[in-house]
Amino acid sequence: MNYFYTYILISEKDNNLYYGFTKNLKLRIEQHNNGEVQSTKYRRPLRLIYFEACLNKKDALKRENYFKTYYGSMFIKKRLNNYFKLLNSYSTGREDDN
Repeated sequence: MNYFYTYILISEKDNNLYYGFTKNLKLRIEQHNNGEVQSTKYRRPLRLIYFEACLNKKDALKRENYFKTYYGSMFIKKRLNNYFKLLNSYSTGREDDN
C-alpha cells in the first residue's frame, strides 16, 4: 500500500518548525538536510519530530494545512508536549524527570 506522509521537522539551528507532505518520507528528509529544499536550506540541520501517514494525497495536504493553523499548532503542542518540555529544559540547562 502506498502512503502520503504529513511531517514536521524542527530546525536544530533556530528551533523553528517546518510542516510538509511527501510520498517518500526518507528521501524528503534527506533532501531537506542536503540543502535541496529552498524553504529549509538555511535552517539545517533538521530533525523529524512527527509524521502521519494518509491513504491519499488530498488528505495529506489537508492535514499539512491544518497544522499551519492556530488550532493545528495547538494540536501539535499538546501532542508533542513532553518533547517540547524536554527541548526547553535543554535550552535552559535544566532537565526535568517528568
